[in-house]
Amino acid sequence: MQRGLRRLLKLSFILVYASTQVIAQTPAAPSAPAPPRNLSEFEGLYEYRDGGTLSMVASGERLVAIIGEGKYPLRAAGVDTFTNPGGDLIPFLRDADGRILAFKEGGDTFRRLSLSVSSVTRLLLDPRPKGRDGRPAVYRYEKPIRLPDGIRAGEAGPETLSTEVAERLVNGVIDGAYPDVRSILIYHKGALRLEEYFYGYDRDRPHQMRSFTKSVISLLAGAAVDKGLLRADEPVLGKLGYKDYENPDPRKARVTLLDLLSNQSGLACNDYDGASPGAEVKLYEEPDWAKAFVDLPVVADPGTVGRYCSGGIITAGRIIERVAVKPLPDFAQEALFAPLGIQRTGWKWDFRLDRSQRNEFGQIYLRPRDMLKLGILIQQRGEWEGRRVVSASWIEKAVAPQSRIGDSDYGLGIWRRSYRVQTSAGDRRIDTIMLSGNGGQKAYFVSSLDLVAVFTGGSFNVESPVNQMMARVLLPALIEADAPVNRPSDRD
Repeated sequence: MQRGLRRLLKLSFILVYASTQVIAQTPAAPSAPAPPRNLSEFEGLYEYRDGGTLSMVASGERLVAIIGEGKYPLRAAGVDTFTNPGGDLIPFLRDADGRILAFKEGGDTFRRLSLSVSSVTRLLLDPRPKGRDGRPAVYRYEKPIRLPDGIRAGEAGPETLSTEVAERLVNGVIDGAYPDVRSILIYHKGALRLEEYFYGYDRDRPHQMRSFTKSVISLLAGAAVDKGLLRADEPVLGKLGYKDYENPDPRKARVTLLDLLSNQSGLACNDYDGASPGAEVKLYEEPDWAKAFVDLPVVADPGTVGRYCSGGIITAGRIIERVAVKPLPDFAQEALFAPLGIQRTGWKWDFRLDRSQRNEFGQIYLRPRDMLKLGILIQQRGEWEGRRVVSASWIEKAVAPQSRIGDSDYGLGIWRRSYRVQTSAGDRRIDTIMLSGNGGQKAYFVSSLDLVAVFTGGSFNVESPVNQMMARVLLPALIEADAPVNRPSDRD
């Protein structure tokens, strides 16, 4: 999941053209690109690979391809030719009357289905609607509303998140300083101080979570262990029910649930290495992802080496299904979401581990307020409103350093990240526990500041601006605030 949309991320557009009209194909781009024609000519809904669709939308002087919730700007390379972020030439095709019919890459084509672009798709282009002057209105702080979902609402103030800092964060999204941030929720000192949405999103719309899904699987694994369905330290690959494996190795019989969730299975699976046999871009092409994972060769003893491996954690999800004797989404609603007061209609999860999910990665879709509940659940060591949801012992394991991935510690489906924050008293290191997914899907728990911060975003496969928002704005401000916990102003 962390590496993203396979070829979709490169926008290696493949198109199928099926029309009786004559197509005039644009030649390769000249060395000095001619300006494109009216970009609105290219707008519309187009066919896309795997039976999907994409939209082409004109945004100022840019043409943007929108696939699902992802935006990919195209750069003009000729009159009817563009390049995508991967550098591939994307020529558009016209009929004899000059109408755009399709676009093409590498000898393959997909036709345009309609000229229309949905209003929801257009909202993805701008953080907030523009006024008559062509600019969005400047944001002024608004206290989050109180809802009957168990999340306490509180107001910004000088001794907690200030209105000035709240406005700086939100206006930074609106003016483009922090691009493609789609929601901000700041829960500080026991109350939600800031809740704002952008790009057409709102509190009721589930957002794709990408590898944040791994943290959900970890919490479900804890629930399964708490129920006695399996043990964290017992061998688990045999529970998948496969009669045999490729690359037989006795060490496969020693792989535990903890090994899978901490990225220490020992199997040849490394998403950060495209040549790895178990890299997710290869795994997603297989008809059975869990079987493809356990078929991998063993390259290290289980529990000894950390390698970021989506295959191992989604296989842990399949094992939970097997021991629970029900689909993972059903177990999730029963064991995790229902106790948190999250309705089944509030989230989406198609957990089919086969090629039908190769563009969705088996990911869950959650609403930001429900992401916040998961962060608060970790903050409260597995309790919600006085009810035990996941054991404290599991939460402690999940957030404790279990392996080292790159320059960060990793727990069980959960990251530990440190920020070097500049304050008036000098630099300070702030340790965070982070549930994270590609594009900026993040829930931070910062125990030293009594903070849970949630973000969603669309900055796929690039450094998320959320990192700057945390290190340069939010964390320094809350360090300086140094407010006591239970002042009267904190109450609803």
